[in-house]
Amino acid sequence: MSVVKSKIRTIPDYPKKGILFRDITSLLLDPEGLALTIGTFVDRYTGKGITKVAGIEARGFIVGAPVAFQLGAGFIPIRKKGKLPAETVTEEYDLEYGKDVIEIHKDSITPGDRILLMDDLIATGGTMLAAARLLRRLGAEVAEAGVIIDLPDLGGASKLKRDLGIEVYSICEFEGH
Repeated sequence: MSVVKSKIRTIPDYPKKGILFRDITSLLLDPEGLALTIGTFVDRYTGKGITKVAGIEARGFIVGAPVAFQLGAGFIPIRKKGKLPAETVTEEYDLEYGKDVIEIHKDSITPGDRILLMDDLIATGGTMLAAARLLRRLGAEVAEAGVIIDLPDLGGASKLKRDLGIEVYSICEFEGH
């Protein structure tokens, strides 16, 4: 997947000094890179019984919705608190300096749903862990998590596997943070 990786730009010192921000907007601008990214996920999950794809706000929407469409699955937006209009279920999680809350509509899960959880990147895994716990609380089976980028040095994918038994599939990896 070196083609996909080569189309992701790195922005140093964003959002703060010392961070190497992996920016997928350059990948999204490239028709070949975008098609290869979506196609890779579709190829992996075709025939795996995925009934819904859950995308984490906001970049998880960008990859999750077209994958759901191609798989013939529904799409569940996982959003920051206060962004969804119907009755929601929330999950609080720790950030580096504080806490945050994500939520989904209470009626977004049907018993027996097999979910593919998606985002653009996994770093420390806090948001992904919270999203998986939220989905499970509503009775969903989280089949796997799919991301474009894994930052293995930060341990998020390992934490998701260790704590919840959920494998993370990534198209590419970058060292560092």
